[in-house]
Amino acid sequence: MTFAVRKFMFGLMGGAAIAAAAATPLQAETVNLTIFAVGDIYNFEGDGDYGGFARLNAVAKAERANNPNTLYLFDGDMLSPSLLSGFDKGQNTIDLTNLVPFDLAVPGNHEFDFGPENFIEKMNGSKYPWAAINITNADGSPVPGLGGVMIKEIEGLKIALIPVAQDTTPEVANSGDLKFLPTVKTAVAAAKAARDDGADLVIGVVQTDQSNDRQLIASHAFDVIVSGDDHSYATSYDGITAYVETSIDGRFLSPVDLAVTIGEKRGKRSISWVPNFRFIDTANVTPDPESQVMVDAFKAKLDASLNVEIGATTGPLDTRRNVVRGEESAMADVIADAMRKATKADIAITNGGGIRADRTYDAGTVLTRRDILTELPFGNVTVLTEVTGQQVLDALENGFSQVEKGSGRFPQVSGMTVVYDKTAPAGSRVASVMVGGKALDVNATYKVATNDYMLGGGDGYGALAGGRVLINAGNGNLMANDVIDYIISMGGVNAKVEGRIKTVGDN
Repeated sequence: MTFAVRKFMFGLMGGAAIAAAAATPLQAETVNLTIFAVGDIYNFEGDGDYGGFARLNAVAKAERANNPNTLYLFDGDMLSPSLLSGFDKGQNTIDLTNLVPFDLAVPGNHEFDFGPENFIEKMNGSKYPWAAINITNADGSPVPGLGGVMIKEIEGLKIALIPVAQDTTPEVANSGDLKFLPTVKTAVAAAKAARDDGADLVIGVVQTDQSNDRQLIASHAFDVIVSGDDHSYATSYDGITAYVETSIDGRFLSPVDLAVTIGEKRGKRSISWVPNFRFIDTANVTPDPESQVMVDAFKAKLDASLNVEIGATTGPLDTRRNVVRGEESAMADVIADAMRKATKADIAITNGGGIRADRTYDAGTVLTRRDILTELPFGNVTVLTEVTGQQVLDALENGFSQVEKGSGRFPQVSGMTVVYDKTAPAGSRVASVMVGGKALDVNATYKVATNDYMLGGGDGYGALAGGRVLINAGNGNLMANDVIDYIISMGGVNAKVEGRIKTVGDN
């Protein structure tokens, strides 16, 4: 593919400036700029031989040493979820990133898992600025300490950083009364305004899904977009906008080098560049020694209490992201069963997106407390509510409404079997529901075990609200503790996929 070199022309303002430009042509010069971004980094020690903060800090230090004109950017999600964050509400991630501070950080939806107060506390404890142009207080006023568009001047280049958060955050996190403006519309408007104000380069630092990313790219309002949220790695360049999707846990990193030529064409300032994407596999990165000392201290703190065996599994278990968000999972069955047993509920519904280890377990694996807390890192509480069958049906419709997107609202259940049609319009996908061997009665009442996040309307589960709450968050147990106790009481795990969730046409 042949890529055109993008050129932006900016008039020099004022008569004196125009006259000076006409008399003295601008000499072409090149500024070497590196844009290095990361997002969705949760686990302080990474994933085996990949990722983690010690390797990330090593790369960030090396990039800055190699090119002082490096912009080190964070595009959302680190305070949660992780095993350690379940205990310290993400303080470990602040401590580790403070060792090599970002130039700019954008809050992701998981920055609000422990509420807006915790985010503000962590933001205030950061040695780097946080910003998002589309987050305000409920009355529209700015959030103290949270910045907006950032302008950086580097060797004569005027660079606008456009920080944008995910507008679905109130549906998927505990963001309180904070207001989130539309991600795409707000971002594009700010990018165009920055261009009109004379920015040579406009860089979007965004936390949103790839469907929104595609809209941002298509707007042609940005020179570079770095994006988090999808947990995947990707790069692209359409001749106008360079794009990086920044992976997960810092496993794969892609600094982008721009050799930006500043020149003059027909008496006007001209800017030209072509991106050079570099790929860094962190399996080949030596961890930063200073960061590794901190990582080792965190690891030792966890090991003593978490490496406690609770029982073996007789069959394989699967909590990979695509499984828990799209089909019945044996491990999810265990979690839902534990919630139902702990509360003596008729049924249990929990969101697949709350199950986070993203791994498989071979038959015979001896499970530990660490395994369960890794699967359930949010610190959610098991609650019990009494609702109508219609509310249960509405909740299930919500759960299946975005299955094609891999949404975290996908329902994992206990005490019921559900058949749904994934080809039907959202809101009318549930074909049948059986509870205790009988068809769901929309007029009857059922005791439903769920988690406090869903009961509060998280992941779109507003249908569960309005019932008679029998066990609230203040009186419930941690889900993880309920699951640990359940596995111990059962003498291990003997679960398998048994047909609790089927699609139309399944046998």
